Parts: sequence; structure tokens; C-alpha cells
Amino acid sequence: MEDRQPRTSPGTPKSPDRPHRAGGAMAEAMTTRTPIRRDSFDRPHGFPTMLDSTPRRFSTGANAIPMPAPQVFAAQVAAEAELDEKRSQRKDAQDIDSALSRFQFYSKTPSIARLAALTSPCYFHKRFGDAVDIEKVLEEIKGDDELSHSRLMQTAASVREVSRQLQRRPLKRAVRNVLIITKARDNTLVSLTRELTEWLLGTPRYGKDIGVNVWVDSKLRKSQRFGVEELLGKNTRFRNMLKFWTPALCLEQPELFDLVITLGGDGTVLFTSWLFQRIVPPVLAFSLGSLGFLTNFDFEKYKQQLNHIMGDAGMRINMRMRFTCTVYRSAASLLPSTTQSSSASLSTSLAAGPPTASSPTDLQSGKIEGETHEVLNELVIDRGPSSYISSLDLYANDSLLTRISADGIILSTPTGSTAYSLSAGGSLVHPDIPAILLTPICPHTLSFRPMLLNDDMALKVSIPPTSRGGAFVSFDGKGRVELGRGDEVVVRASAYPFPTVMGQPLEWFDSISRTLRWNTRAAEQKGWAGGAAGHGEGDGSELVEGEMEGVEGFDIDFAEEEAVGESRDSGYGGASSEEGGRGEGKGGWR
Repeated sequence: MEDRQPRTSPGTPKSPDRPHRAGGAMAEAMTTRTPIRRDSFDRPHGFPTMLDSTPRRFSTGANAIPMPAPQVFAAQVAAEAELDEKRSQRKDAQDIDSALSRFQFYSKTPSIARLAALTSPCYFHKRFGDAVDIEKVLEEIKGDDELSHSRLMQTAASVREVSRQLQRRPLKRAVRNVLIITKARDNTLVSLTRELTEWLLGTPRYGKDIGVNVWVDSKLRKSQRFGVEELLGKNTRFRNMLKFWTPALCLEQPELFDLVITLGGDGTVLFTSWLFQRIVPPVLAFSLGSLGFLTNFDFEKYKQQLNHIMGDAGMRINMRMRFTCTVYRSAASLLPSTTQSSSASLSTSLAAGPPTASSPTDLQSGKIEGETHEVLNELVIDRGPSSYISSLDLYANDSLLTRISADGIILSTPTGSTAYSLSAGGSLVHPDIPAILLTPICPHTLSFRPMLLNDDMALKVSIPPTSRGGAFVSFDGKGRVELGRGDEVVVRASAYPFPTVMGQPLEWFDSISRTLRWNTRAAEQKGWAGGAAGHGEGDGSELVEGEMEGVEGFDIDFAEEEAVGESRDSGYGGASSEEGGRGEGKGGWR
């Protein structure tokens, strides 16, 4: 049995005193060729001409190794190219820049029925999980102790670019289950719901001779205006396609629905957000209410619009920010409570033993976790029926910012900036801006003005133990509860945004112009003798003069010196007004 020489890694120089063992094609090829110098591997022209176009990846320290045969060298180059390709694919999966190019490749969306199996809390976050692995990116940034400013800049720019691409890219997927939410206490909309339901059920889609499944309010099951039996009698297959939803179904199984259609106004859209406290399907809102900041689709064109969205064009989604609001009760404030339910719940929670990490009771802070709500518009804390001014402590990331003395405060989303916050003096905020709008209600200090805060802040509003009275908190105008001394409310940016279907790119500006008449005058200012409006003295006046050629002169006109082009004011300042006041006819008012 012959002795085997120890194997060396590729490119490792062999000892010159150890003879090379001939055997196999590689050894034969190496023995038939003359050795080359070591530095030939580093020179761009050290190889034969026919191999110059192929890069060489061997290590340099091999002065005793002859050049391999061309066919052997070609096989090695092909194997290494395949290995490099696999490595580059693994690297690209972790690189945000390459993720942007991969993002352009994916065009179809997975079925929404698989939502329950996805690990991400939001369907639209997981929808693009194959393009960007956010968790890996965050781990790399956190683990990089020497993150350069250039890489930090490139990462931030790439993240913004991904966000822009997500906003611009339409979602093309099959809509097979449509949920219709109809405004309550409006019988005229029941007939429209029936019309829309019949059209969705009977219009052929996706290669079939039938429509899609439609979910309507369970209260319409016995409605004579809706006429369930008459509708089902038109086609026997409708019995398996017409279904009824309940609030519990929307809360527990939101993945059943591919699209939500609302018939009503902004209140119906807020009710939709209240129904879906976690994952929210895309919401298409028809304007059938009074104002309509959030309802940008005209019901008279519903066939054309739905065919466009459910067809090849797809839908563009605006991910509206929501708040996760949690109430924490003070254990001390619950002890003297007269209600048996509060005492029983407190004693049960305290008798359960020491709290764990997941326990809602924190003995160190003396807080008991209460209700949690997802808010689309705003959270309002006010003094309620109390005649005393509210005293509130505002914290940001557990750091005290200020003590508020006011009738209350409003913590608004960008979507809610056109609601209560606007009436209290808050600013208009575009829904694409991730921010928290803090607006005081009748503050005691005039210097306490509305402000925009970063959305990564965890805001906490607490009632001081020394406060003269309590307060009340409401969530989108619902769930109004009382807060006692020591109670607090924590507000964070929600992991479950509210996706709305966009009708046009600038629909937000159109909505505020239509509903608030933003920057709209009652009448436009008239021009000179029918000329272009806005052209008077100064820039553009020569255009009006050119248009006025051949027009009859004015009975009351400017003075001659002004007509020549002399710069004058309106007659209320300077020497010209004094001269004009003497009635000397030099350009002043007469």
C-alpha cells in the first residue's frame, strides 16, 4: 500500500524537494507543460492569449506548479463561476440595494387566504418579505460596531427608496372575497348594497362564468329591502357565494377577505378600522356620506372602478398609520373601588402570585394593563364633566416632557389631522408622513402650541396623583372610559396600518380642496377690461396692455405719469400721497 501525500488547499505551494506524483489527467498535463513564474499569476498577460478573457482566481505562491491543461482549466473556471454565483445570490438576499432590483421582479401577490400562516403581523409587510428581510438588516446594523456614516446614509436612502416603491407599485392579485360594510341607519344604502352585491356575484371574473364571493352584514339576512331569497333565486350558485359577516368574524379571521368596500362616509371607514383591530384588508371607500375626507370613489362609476381594480391594472395602496393605545390602571386607585368586579379582578390578579414577564400586573409600578385599541383618527383625553382644568403628565420614552394644564390633549394620526385636531388649531398633515400630532385643547399657557413628534416615540399620558380631578379618554370617538389618579395611557405607532385603495396620486389634496375649500376663494379677481386676471402693475402688465390694443379707453384711469410706467404706490405713503392729497393731480387719489 503506497504512501499518500497530505492534501493541500488549492493554491498552497508545494515543497520543491518533494517530487510530484504523476497520475491522472491533471498530473499528466502538469508534467507536460513547462513551469511558469509565480508572478505570472498576478500579471494580466501572464496566461496564454486564448485564456486572457477569463479571470484567474488561483492563489499566488505556486512557483513550482506548471500551468494546467486548457480543458482542465476551463472546468475549474466553470465550477468556480457556479460557486461565485451561489455566493452572490446569498449575499444579494442580505443587501438592500439588490433587494430593490429583486423587488421589481416580483409581480404577483400570494393569496390572502394564507395570511394566517404568515409570521408578520401585517399582510402588506409580509407581502414584500421576499424582497427585503428587515430582521436581517436590523441585526446587521445592530451587530456592526463600526458602522460608517457612508453606509448609514446608503442604508437610510435605500429604506426610503423601498418605501417609495411600495407606494408606487400597484398590487395585482385575484380578489375572490369581497366584504361590504354599509352605513347604519340609512335605508337608501341598503338598496345600493343589493345592487352592488348582485353585480359582484354575477359578473364573470378570472376565467369563470361567475363572479366572486360577497360578504354582507348579517343584519341584512332578514331585510326585505335587501331581499336575500329573491337574490338567491336568480342563480342557484349564489347560495354558496353570498355570505354574512359579523364583528367577531372580522376580528378573528381577517384573512378571509381580499377587499373591503364601504358604502357611507368617513364614519363608516372609522367603523371599519374598529372592526379590524389587527390585520386590515385593502379598503375601498365610496363617497355616500356628508364630508368624505377618506371616501374618494364615486358610486355612480362603481362598475368601471371595480373592473379596473380587480383587473390587470391592480390597485395602489396607501398605508395609513394607526396608533396602538393601551390603558394602564393604577392598583392604588382600584383598591377603594366600590364595585365588586374591580375588587375581584384586582384581588384575583394579585393573588395569582408574583407577576411574570407576560403578566399584566406590574407590582413595582403598581399598574394593571387594561384595554387596548387600534386608532385611525385620534386619541382624546379631556376633563369630561369636571369643572376643574385637567392636569396631565406627558412622557416620551419614559422621560417626562412637560405637565399639561388644559381642557385636554389630542394625539392624532396624519389621517386624523383633518378631524378634531384641525378644529383645535392643529396642522394639516399628509397621510404619508409618519408622525404623531400633539394638539392641546384650550391650554392654560398660550405658548403650548401643536407640534409634530417622531413616530418611533412611545408617548405616555398619566394623571398625576395630586390632580384635582380625573379625565376621560376616547378612541376614535368610541370606547370612552374614565381615568383616575395614577392611571395612564400609552400610545405607540401600530404594527397594523390601515390600507386604503387610492383613486388618484394627489387625492389627498383633492379631498381637502373639496371638503375644506382649501385655498379656494369665493370669486377670482377680475382682470383689466377682461384681460388676464392678476396682471396689474409690475410683472405681466405689458401682456395686458398688448391685449388691450383697440379697446375703448377707461373713463376712470390712472394718471398719465403712472401710465407711462412710473413706479407709484397706492397713494398711502411717500411724497406721492402728500402731493395727491393737495389735489395737484400727480398720481394721488382724488
